[in-house]
Amino acid sequence: MNEESKSFLRFSQQEQLLPQEETLATLPEKRKLSIGIPKEISENEHRVPLTPESVGLLVEHGHQLFVEEQAGATAHFTDEQFAGAGAQIVSSPDEVYKADLIVKIAPPTDDEIEKIEKHKALFSTVNLPESNKAYFQKLMAKKITAVAYDYIQDKSGAFPVLKSMSEIIGNMAVIVGAEYLSDPYYGKGVMLGGFPGIKPSEVVIVGAGTVAEYAAITALGMGATVRIFDNSIYKLRDIQKNLGRRIITSILQPGILLQALQEADVVIAAKHSSSGVAPCYISEDMVRQMKQGAIIVDVSIDQGGCFETSRVTTHQDPVFKVHGVTHYCVPNIASRVPRTASLSLSNFLTPTLLNISEAGGIEKMLKQDLAFCQGVYIYNGILTNKHIGELFGLPSQNLELLMAAFR
Repeated sequence: MNEESKSFLRFSQQEQLLPQEETLATLPEKRKLSIGIPKEISENEHRVPLTPESVGLLVEHGHQLFVEEQAGATAHFTDEQFAGAGAQIVSSPDEVYKADLIVKIAPPTDDEIEKIEKHKALFSTVNLPESNKAYFQKLMAKKITAVAYDYIQDKSGAFPVLKSMSEIIGNMAVIVGAEYLSDPYYGKGVMLGGFPGIKPSEVVIVGAGTVAEYAAITALGMGATVRIFDNSIYKLRDIQKNLGRRIITSILQPGILLQALQEADVVIAAKHSSSGVAPCYISEDMVRQMKQGAIIVDVSIDQGGCFETSRVTTHQDPVFKVHGVTHYCVPNIASRVPRTASLSLSNFLTPTLLNISEAGGIEKMLKQDLAFCQGVYIYNGILTNKHIGELFGLPSQNLELLMAAFR
């Protein structure tokens, strides 16, 4: 090799090394997370956000997990399982709330908000119908960054947590409807479905999203007749395509909807609103004209409900009657099957928490992942969700501009 070739080789090697060094210099430094999982104190909540298997994976990556005693008991995960996975089991919620990142299911109560230290991060759901202005002001006073599972989006604009819970809820809505329809007091002593020589049950679904799709799959599988209503022809076309069969669908026209309600055995309200408040499509007068012993499962009660006659109930006292029609209005139906729902939620949260660590912390994660940013409703104590601000008369600011200001 002549001197010219040797010089070129040395130059090429130097050029290859330079960008590698520059790349290494800009790689984000991984951040070890301190994660607290408190025991849910709401009588209506039986889920846990992370399973022992997920805890074990996070511990393997160097993160600290603090789990309150009996946090997973109602989902049939034991303290021994969490401890075996590497979590520190603590007896007091105060110890859990010392963690940098609090991960729970239900929105924190006033007492729990008091336990959260300033400038920490919170992952939970948001229940707007049961919240008020003072509640959000208390959260904001803690100067925390709060992320709602309900609002987190993926890169396609879909809501991954809502979708996974909606799949479970859709199935459960039909099972619940079937249970009460067969009851001689709350229902008509009728088995949901269709049998030789017997007219099939009529199931009406308001909404054409994921809940509706999985409810329809379950109801059709049981032999029932299904009718789906929505105000979007595109959603109706998509759900029919996804089901792989022709079913009765209609735009939400009051006259046609009333006729369907009069013939329905089970009505499932599954209309989700991006504003966080469900529209009320079905008046009390329409409920009055339904069959005696018909069943309403108002899945949309999480957002206020689609029936004028709906009011929030609990898993301990789930139903009530209005005009002879049984209403099931439990906000978190997925908690009826807490182990399944916990596994589904944990499958989403685990890689999300690992991504936060890889990014160098939640602040840096927000700057890198605009889809994840949609889940943030409070940033360093400042409200960033426009819908919440408008609903409760609170000022809100653009998250992207705030992050730029905090740099």
